[in-house]
Amino acid sequence: MAIYSIKDLEKISGIKAHTIRIWERRYGLVNPRRTSTNIRYYSDEDLKKLLNISILNQNGFKISKIADLNDNQLRDRVLDLCIDARNNSVQIESLMVAMLELDERKFINVLSGAIIKYGFEDTVEQVLFPFLDRIGMLWQAGTINPAQEHFISNLIRQKLIVAIDNEMQNITVNGPRIVFFLPEGELHEIGLLFYNLVARKEGLDVVYLGMSVPLGDLKLVNQVKPADAFFTSFVSAREKSEMESQLQRLREYFPDTPFMVSGLQIKELKPRLPEDFTVVSSIKTFKESVRLLKYSE
Repeated sequence: MAIYSIKDLEKISGIKAHTIRIWERRYGLVNPRRTSTNIRYYSDEDLKKLLNISILNQNGFKISKIADLNDNQLRDRVLDLCIDARNNSVQIESLMVAMLELDERKFINVLSGAIIKYGFEDTVEQVLFPFLDRIGMLWQAGTINPAQEHFISNLIRQKLIVAIDNEMQNITVNGPRIVFFLPEGELHEIGLLFYNLVARKEGLDVVYLGMSVPLGDLKLVNQVKPADAFFTSFVSAREKSEMESQLQRLREYFPDTPFMVSGLQIKELKPRLPEDFTVVSSIKTFKESVRLLKYSE
């Protein structure tokens, strides 16, 4: 069982810590336990319940009415909202619950509903990326069970690989070559896979190297198939100075090639970027970078 602080609950649910404490005292919605040193902590069950409460509360349910629902009624109301959600926060919260419960069917149902509503690319950008950012924060804090993160990440990865495979059957390459890779030690591949898919749809000549690629290997690949641009991502926690050193080494190894960089750590740390490095924060910024790349050919 994972252990969460009230600050963890605040980060995951978006409900302020002082509000959670009020709900505890007034309605008994969650009941924290205490360590031998009298520090309050919360369980997976507390987190799942609070996520469901958050979904209902954000969609107009008064907290006094929610407090009258038993656990089964709470889940049923949330399921009704997931089927006909009017905003993506419901899907994000529901994916969190699916991850905590290791519930593949719930995950597939929520994701399929979002894809029908938004389309595949917008679902990844508006639902999956914010969801993965939350997981990333929990991973860094050490409060998430690695098995839960692996479970949900692999399901997302499967969806992306199927989409990429479908795209490869119909692709017409008419653009510059872009090499996708993750730096050595970096294993979070979801963002890289997604932009790989978008690049293929844009007609780019894609070379996909995947996770944890040593700089020496990247240089060898570039000798065989010279890149017009590189794309990489940083998700795992690191110091800002360490990231800036990594970025500078990339520039030294490939002094004349543009880089596109993305990931939670780029967004959180805002590192100083070498010349001709572009931050990709959305599909829009990626496609703009691709257009510039095509234009410069």
